[in-house]
Amino acid sequence: MIEGMYLGLEIFFIGLLILATLSIGYVSVVVLFNLFRGQR
Repeated sequence: MIEGMYLGLEIFFIGLLILATLSIGYVSVVVLFNLFRGQR
């Protein structure tokens, strides 16, 4: 019973971690793109 609960929490936290990493990467790419576009 307890192991199943921990597995769900683990999947939940891994999903959160992946979401955070993707959003940070997306924001940094957009910022870099805007910087390069603004220089021309």
